[in-house]
Amino acid sequence: MKLGARILKTGVAISMALFLANLLELPSPVFAGVAAIFAIQPSIYRSYLTLLDQIYGNLIGASIAVIFVLTLGSNYLTIGLAAILAIVIMLKLKLENTVPLTLVTIIIIMDSQTNNFLSFASLRFLTVLLGILSAFVVNLIFLPPKYESRLFTSIHEVSEEVIRWIRVSIRHASDHASVKEDIDKLTDKLVKVDQWYLFYKEERSYTKKQQYTKARKLVLYRQMIATSKKSLEVLKRLHRFENELTELPEQFHMMVQERLESLASYHEQLYMKYVGKLRPEHSESSGTDASIKRHEVMAIFVKEINIALESEDSDFSVYHLMHVLSAILDYEEQLEHLDLLIIAYLNYHSDEVDEDLESFI
Repeated sequence: MKLGARILKTGVAISMALFLANLLELPSPVFAGVAAIFAIQPSIYRSYLTLLDQIYGNLIGASIAVIFVLTLGSNYLTIGLAAILAIVIMLKLKLENTVPLTLVTIIIIMDSQTNNFLSFASLRFLTVLLGILSAFVVNLIFLPPKYESRLFTSIHEVSEEVIRWIRVSIRHASDHASVKEDIDKLTDKLVKVDQWYLFYKEERSYTKKQQYTKARKLVLYRQMIATSKKSLEVLKRLHRFENELTELPEQFHMMVQERLESLASYHEQLYMKYVGKLRPEHSESSGTDASIKRHEVMAIFVKEINIALESEDSDFSVYHLMHVLSAILDYEEQLEHLDLLIIAYLNYHSDEVDEDLESFI
């Protein structure tokens, strides 16, 4: 099992909350540790939002608990009724994520058996609040996440794996079951990529220049993800129509193979261009030449359709080939759009590219 930063931060937050609760001589410091567990989040911005929500939620929970104890007393039934009321209120206020800790606050306050109830309830509420604040401080200063690096590396890894399978599949050297298994894994990895993108998007920028650069980067990374998804779609169609592709005329099959090899190389070079290993103006497959090549593909495609229609004995599958070709053309268009975005970005922000990203390629 991988020991991630969030696991470490959770442990540190619990220790910090327990230490501070004991230092301040608060009753039942264990509740501060419990609160810290609920408050740890994967990003600083989410931690800030959680801090606010948890404070609101625990104020509501503490208020309900105090009112119920002072009016109805504290027993199994009133604790249950207080919990139900708290859940209803939290859902109405769209604070459902804070419900678990709010219920913990209600239980530990209503479980009081002392005569000086209000003082005891206040101390327990402060104990829970201390745990929430401890988690926020730890999330703020301990192992701050670098989501841009994680986002870029995850996109690059998925793309490299897809490209490798495309090159193998078009030569009909791949194992059918292995490709299917890896396609499922790659689909799951792209879901994770979307999560990294969301975390990176949520990171705050504190100056106008940072905000402007961040906005352009978000557009760029969104296009990288879209391009990776199109490459995976190409792989899926190569896999699905594997048998039909083997029956293509040799000339046409070689043309598709060469085109995919060219696009795969183009895709790899775009990442190198982004991190500064290629000149921004370098481009093998965009512009007028790319347009000519697409027209050549379509011209040969139309020619093969006519041959297939004229030949009654031909096994050539026009329908299946259209699926493959449309995916290839979509993939090519996404690559060209990504290339333009990278060139535009480097022309204005070449000094803003994270140097750490170069080590991943």
